[in-house]
Amino acid sequence: MSLAALGSILAVVAPASYLAWSVASPDRGLRRAIAQNLGLTKGPRRSAVSISDRLAFAARRATPSGYSAWLDKKLAGAGRPQAWPLERVLVAKPILALVGFALGMAFFLRAPGPQTFVLVLGIMALCFFVPDILLHNSAQKRRAAMSLALPTMLDQMLISVEAGVGFESAMSKAAENSTGPLADEFIRTLQDIRVGRSRREAYLDLGERAGFPELRSFIRSIVQADQYGIAIANVLRVQAKEMRVKRRQRAEEHAMKIPVKILFPLIFSILPALFIIVLGPVVLSIMHLFS
Repeated sequence: MSLAALGSILAVVAPASYLAWSVASPDRGLRRAIAQNLGLTKGPRRSAVSISDRLAFAARRATPSGYSAWLDKKLAGAGRPQAWPLERVLVAKPILALVGFALGMAFFLRAPGPQTFVLVLGIMALCFFVPDILLHNSAQKRRAAMSLALPTMLDQMLISVEAGVGFESAMSKAAENSTGPLADEFIRTLQDIRVGRSRREAYLDLGERAGFPELRSFIRSIVQADQYGIAIANVLRVQAKEMRVKRRQRAEEHAMKIPVKILFPLIFSILPALFIIVLGPVVLSIMHLFS
């Protein structure tokens, strides 16, 4: 066989063999990763757990289970912010307490005494419970926003149901056409139903996460209507009317509280300045006259 024919055969067979080997053989990098995960590699084993994961595990072990469940409920009420999961909150609390202790000890070393020591303990406790206070305020603001948006969402769902759309489809359309925490909670409830949870459990879980009476009353009405076969349109109509009445009453209540709220600023801030402006020249004139 001539060299030209041998070169031609090698030029065809070699690329075809390499292509077949590259397709049929497994990835060596993937094989090394699998072997490392299974502990089959030689040499000293390295822990893949990061420092943050270790801190989160230690904080979860040190925190009582009841308190962790309470914090998790607060996080659910605050919408479970992605930047602050439960593990990060559990790690941040002792770190803030240590920072507060360091600040308190700076005051204690400058002026030692029992009162300063009590101040150190107070600063430490305050820093420890700062995440709890922030979560509570965030949950309150979120519940207020959901309570304000609930009548509008019910009106949208009522329009969709009266047009012939199912209740879950009406909830989905109302959530898609709205923004805010209530729309997010509706979308999460629909996702829970789609992954296999029962409607009753998903709706009751929605009421527990939201945590304000109007939505819980609506959820109970929907669960009872689904259980006894009551028309959803009638339930939505009654609930939407009741929510609008409650929103108007809540606005009137806030309006009635305004005079009481401005009473103390009026007495201690506005009236003294007004008295100084009005009576100041008269008092100065009287003092100048009798002097």
